[in-house]
Amino acid sequence: MKAGLLALALAAAASVAHAQGDSLTVFQDPNCGCCAGWVDHMRDSGFDVKAIKTTQMAAIKQKLGVPAELASCHTAVIEGSGQVVEGHVPATAVRKLLAAPTVNGVAAPGMPLNAPGMGQLDGNLVTLDFHGRPFSRD
Repeated sequence: MKAGLLALALAAAASVAHAQGDSLTVFQDPNCGCCAGWVDHMRDSGFDVKAIKTTQMAAIKQKLGVPAELASCHTAVIEGSGQVVEGHVPATAVRKLLAAPTVNGVAAPGMPLNAPGMGQLDGNLVTLDFHGRPFSRD
C-alpha cells in the first residue's frame, strides 16, 4: 500500500515537473505579426504558451539578460527552469535547451526567414547560446 502511494506521488511530481518544462511565457511587441506564428509553432509542438503583448521589450530583454547582438522580436521564459528563448527558435532547439540546464538561453538572432513563424525550416537555421556559440541546427 505504502509503495503504491509513493509511486503515485512520484508520478504526480514527475508530471508537474514535465508540465513546467513544457510551459513558457512569451513577451511580444503588439505591433509584430510574426510572433503569433512562433507561438502557434510552439503550441503545435506541445508547449503551453502564455503570450503577453507589451511595448516594454527592451526592458524585458535587459532584465532577462538577452545579449543585444542576439536580439529578435520576442522573448520567452521557460517556466520552472527560467531559461530564456530569444526569437524564432524551433521547438526542437527548445527541447534541447531543456535538457541542458547549464545553458541560460538560446537565440535565433534577427528575424531569419527559415525559422518558425517566419518561414519553413530548411536544416540551415543555426541557433546560438547566449555566449554566441552555435547551439543547434534545424
